[in-house]
Amino acid sequence: MPDTDAAQLDSLLNDLGIRHKMDAPLGPLTWYNVGGHARGHAPPASTAQLSELVSQCREKKIPMRILGSGANLLVREAGVAGVVIRLDDPAWSTMSVEDNVVTVGAGYGLMRLVAETARLGLDGLAQVAGIPASIGGAIRMNAGGKYGDVGQAVKRVQVMSATGQVYHRDADDLEFSYRHVNIDAPFILSAEFELTPTDPKELSKRVKEIYFYKTSSQPFADKSSGCCFKNPTPDDEDYDGRPAGMIIDEAGLKGHRIGTAVVSDVHANFIVADKKDARAEDVYKLIQHVEGVVKEKFGIRLKREVVVWP
Repeated sequence: MPDTDAAQLDSLLNDLGIRHKMDAPLGPLTWYNVGGHARGHAPPASTAQLSELVSQCREKKIPMRILGSGANLLVREAGVAGVVIRLDDPAWSTMSVEDNVVTVGAGYGLMRLVAETARLGLDGLAQVAGIPASIGGAIRMNAGGKYGDVGQAVKRVQVMSATGQVYHRDADDLEFSYRHVNIDAPFILSAEFELTPTDPKELSKRVKEIYFYKTSSQPFADKSSGCCFKNPTPDDEDYDGRPAGMIIDEAGLKGHRIGTAVVSDVHANFIVADKKDARAEDVYKLIQHVEGVVKEKFGIRLKREVVVWP
């Protein structure tokens, strides 16, 4: 993107009244806390602002990217062109409850929602306790694990198309599978969850048990994106029943280091960055190295769960 486009983007965001930052560092907005800059970072404060921004960027051919909580994102040092849109304005973090249906904005934190619904005695989300994500990101990747996934409780999702149109997708029209949902629209705006009333004390106890299981078996204190690779599924040609962490471990890669990045000794499916002086390119090179070694040793092509920009 040439420098003249930076001025064009800045002018557009000013005209739309969207608070923004040009040449914005993206590393601090990710769990890795490393990486390059965005030409512009803009958090629209309403659906109307977002719709107009999307429409104008499409018309002017300005690239757009959507950023959630940054839990599964690695931004390479070169950064990204165009505008990075983040729904972190308070307008996107609302929560309301009507009977057993909870409606939340895309920017609401998943772990916060699990805790709140447990406190209210509304069951249906305990299975995703301990998973760091925004609601929008959690639905986009159908966040889940050993105990189930977020899609189990979804009643309806509000989305916005690439042209700025807002519409809903109902549960009977949604197909949730491993790390996937059939939503093509680039923006998830909010979601409704249909939950089941239950004893809040028992539910909170179950949430804590699932949370502590996750934190004790995974290196949550370290800088990482969570699980780096998806677990192979029976639909994969090279599936042999082993999860990604076991495959990487049996490839002898636990503890393998490239520069400031290392394969975790706690869980081999976590690639951890040093807490000081970490470099995104080291993390990226290690991801590629793990993929290459696993392919060479086992003939398995690992699929990334971590998203890499660009």
